[in-house]
Amino acid sequence: MALGILNRGGERGLAERRLILPEGGPSPEEGRRMTVVEHLRELRRVLVVSMVAWVLATIVAAVFDRVILRILEFPLLHVLSQHNHLLSRPIITSPTELVTIPLEVAVVGGLVLSMPVIGWQAWTFVSPGLRPVERRFALPFVLSVVILFAAGAGLAYLLMPVWLNILTSIVGGNAVYFPDLSQYLSFLSLAVVAFGLTFELPVAIVILGLLRIVSSRGLRRRRKLVWLAIVLGAELVTPGVDPVTPLFLAIPLLVLYELAVVVLARALHR
Repeated sequence: MALGILNRGGERGLAERRLILPEGGPSPEEGRRMTVVEHLRELRRVLVVSMVAWVLATIVAAVFDRVILRILEFPLLHVLSQHNHLLSRPIITSPTELVTIPLEVAVVGGLVLSMPVIGWQAWTFVSPGLRPVERRFALPFVLSVVILFAAGAGLAYLLMPVWLNILTSIVGGNAVYFPDLSQYLSFLSLAVVAFGLTFELPVAIVILGLLRIVSSRGLRRRRKLVWLAIVLGAELVTPGVDPVTPLFLAIPLLVLYELAVVVLARALHR
């Protein structure tokens, strides 16, 4: 009987310890740390899924390439109607452009359409390094990636007539602007992608804050240096050769940078 009482007492104590230990210590998911090989495997998975999403979105964009091309041509047609009385539409100078132009339109359109999937995959790669309380930012993160990329790309599209007017006014009446469609689309694509990606600056800053790599105090202390880097970066990534074009990118980036610092300080307490 005494032995039975001891056994029951030992089992009760073991059960109590089992109930207490998970609350006092870290859960298996929290306590586990990924190895370098596991990080590389996860990175490969993220890249593969993102590439597949891009390819599928490119196929969808290829189906509607004519509609997308009409939308992309609109800024150029507007400028031609004002500065060129000999030509109302862009020209094509090579037979191969009949193939490369729809392909370029589909690839850029696929990148834009696949941004939600790419943003989600980026979050799944970063989130294992965060605490459970910080993982609640998954939905805001993905939405921010999509909205900021769309805002940057939309700003580049809206500013395209301004850039073209500036560039054509430099020559003035000394030459007639005969735009090549392929070169115009390359110029527009570079502007859209550059603005869209650089507008992700607040997302990158918030992620670095969640990972405790940067803090709002440190960013404020280095504000002048960061502002200089943003202005120089805008000068490098913008496709125009005039001094006005980089300002169209630098000014919004400076505002987004300050907003990201405010989010780190007030929402994340970093």
